[in-house]
Amino acid sequence: MSAGAFEMGTDERVLGRLSAIAPTRADEPLSRHTTFGIGGPADAFITVRSAGELAAAVRAARELGLPYFVLGAGSNILVGDAGIRGVVIDNEARGIFGPRELAGEYVLRAESGLPFATLARNLARQGFAGVEWACGIPGTLGGAVVSNAGAYDRSLSDVLRSVSILDADGEERDILAASLDLKYRESAFTRGELPDSVVLAIEITVQPGDRSALTRKIASYDQHRADAQPRGRNSGSMFKNPPGRSAWQLIDAAGLRGERRGDAQVSEKHCNFFLNLGSARAADVLALMEEARRRVRERFGIELGNEIELVGEGFA
Repeated sequence: MSAGAFEMGTDERVLGRLSAIAPTRADEPLSRHTTFGIGGPADAFITVRSAGELAAAVRAARELGLPYFVLGAGSNILVGDAGIRGVVIDNEARGIFGPRELAGEYVLRAESGLPFATLARNLARQGFAGVEWACGIPGTLGGAVVSNAGAYDRSLSDVLRSVSILDADGEERDILAASLDLKYRESAFTRGELPDSVVLAIEITVQPGDRSALTRKIASYDQHRADAQPRGRNSGSMFKNPPGRSAWQLIDAAGLRGERRGDAQVSEKHCNFFLNLGSARAADVLALMEEARRRVRERFGIELGNEIELVGEGFA
């Protein structure tokens, strides 16, 4: 494992404890697990495949006194070149239960490692409407709750019923959606109101719909995304849209279309997407982000806020 990550003699104990829960590897390159294709090693990397295993892995890391990071689809994050210390929990918990009829509504429960786009497409094929707009969102449901993910003027808050979490005391509990006070790209989680809590599963409400119409709508969303967004390795939108403005337009007007730092580039197609052209480092991406923020601030007096999360070490 990475030098200095754990005390001498504890590596075997840590790996043994985690391996009893789910498959675990040491020094796993996180570039293999992020949509950016960037990121140094995780000291310990455990892949969980159910909400129960996710909760067990978090409890184990806490009992071992180790920091931990729950990794979803690897989108909307930039991992530092020196990687992440402690335990990275690769969340592959993808159980789906329902939809079932409940008090006149159709309610579905899904585990937090399920990609939002997968859920949207599965429901459309079954003839259920309500989340077809999420067919292009690359992240998992856990991340979608934290950031109140959205597209096409819709967001998870429109359909979210409740969230199951593992709280800071190791207790599993359900929280009603209204208690999360979901807003544009923020929630009780991003505001620090639920510290050290981990999303295990969510419940949403959907409605019966026409399967053919939903399939056509998803096809139109797919075409729009292909026309508007770049291909290649990226983490999705880099910055939040300031009130009444579009981040991509501000970045473009500041003269950054196509700008590069090493192998990191502001997309020629959509200026709020930054690309890894092959061997970009996290430090390159961060330098480009800071340059975009500086130029937009100087030209428009607007401070761009990150939509992606910077995690780990080695950004300098």
